[in-house]
Amino acid sequence: MSMRELNRIKIVQAVIEHRLKRYQGAERLGLSLRQMTRIVDRYLQFGVTGMTSGLRGKASNRQLPEEIAARAIGLIREHYVDFGPTLACEKLRECHGIKLAKETVRQLMIETGLWVPRRQRSAKVYQPRNRRSCLGELIQIDGSDHAWFEDRAPSCTLLVYVDDATSRLMALHFTASESTFSYFGATRKYLDKHGKPMAFYSDKASVFRVNAKGATSGKGHTQFARAMYELNIESICANSSQAKGRVERMNLTLQDRLVKELRLRGISTQQEANAFAPHFICDLNARFAKPPRSDFNAHRAIRSDEDLDRIFTWRELRKVSCNLTLQYDKILYLLPDNPEMRGLIHKYLEIVEYPDGHIEVWSNGTSVPYTIYDRLSEIDQSSIVENKRLSHVLRVAQIVQEKRDNRCNQAPSRTHAGHPFKSRVKDKGLKKQRELNAEDLNHAISVVNNLTRN
Repeated sequence: MSMRELNRIKIVQAVIEHRLKRYQGAERLGLSLRQMTRIVDRYLQFGVTGMTSGLRGKASNRQLPEEIAARAIGLIREHYVDFGPTLACEKLRECHGIKLAKETVRQLMIETGLWVPRRQRSAKVYQPRNRRSCLGELIQIDGSDHAWFEDRAPSCTLLVYVDDATSRLMALHFTASESTFSYFGATRKYLDKHGKPMAFYSDKASVFRVNAKGATSGKGHTQFARAMYELNIESICANSSQAKGRVERMNLTLQDRLVKELRLRGISTQQEANAFAPHFICDLNARFAKPPRSDFNAHRAIRSDEDLDRIFTWRELRKVSCNLTLQYDKILYLLPDNPEMRGLIHKYLEIVEYPDGHIEVWSNGTSVPYTIYDRLSEIDQSSIVENKRLSHVLRVAQIVQEKRDNRCNQAPSRTHAGHPFKSRVKDKGLKKQRELNAEDLNHAISVVNNLTRN
């Protein structure tokens, strides 16, 4: 018997021997007078054994039946072996009709070795901050590069938008990489569905902040930051991953839940995943989203004068030369020769690139005509053009080859001077260099042929 039970026996004996009143014994044991009367009667009838629980040594009435536990573990081993306890509990209830508490599933998985408790302690303490008060006041954004389709398809990037006030998943967009145009496309879909938030909260990636020291282009702002400025959306860069912890934790949740949902549905392409994303967002928000402190929605409607097609573009300044030309991305753009265009000489114009690759030249926001200068486009016959391009590439490659051969034959060796194996080392290096040059030449020829056909 425990010390608590021994103490109860002493008090019951004191009540029976009239050394204590029944209400006094009830007060000392923290029981009601009626319960105290039952305990005294049971002691008088059964003695000391009546003071212990009748279920001691027996199975609990609330014990999980072994058949249900075995079936649940069997299903988890067969279908959900890498699932967490919470997600496995949901799938058992939704797909198999087994209603168990998540802690019950967790204990079953721990006993069978399917789940290992994680006990991690951070070396640095990050104090929590209060959530924003209303929906749309602050949206945390981040990109997660992960094997979302496991071994069914190559790895890709998922762009995630999470509301700070509610932890609500606002948007998901699968894309090839975390680039400016990828964020342009995902953000435009967000604005079309929800409107303009007050601010975006991101990390210090090069898409959101100019990290190169001494950078002169962009006037200290990235293309994404410029687009958000035109839309009157504040861009905030976090100093640490913990500062935007809601979207970081959401990434971990998605890498667990979303990967398994895509596997169960046999989704293996970005297009199918983007089509499935709205259904997944609704289900996840119904489970985990928090109510905001304020019912006000801080999203704003897009104004009529805000042209999203023009805002979500890549823009760079280029100076007009005396020949009325501009150069961008290794391409020469020619402006028409007229008095109006001559007035733009030595002035800066904007080269605007759209997500679909279309290029425009802007002067004070107005598009001006241009033509693309191609030195190899004078002749229209494709076979002749291909031969001329090939001869040009061969001539350039020959000059480069001769320079490299002369340098290898005439330049003194600083590391092998006077060494008995100097000539052999030089011949070996020259042979390797010539093999590499031959590979480069073949690659250049194939590139020129492809350009000609296109």
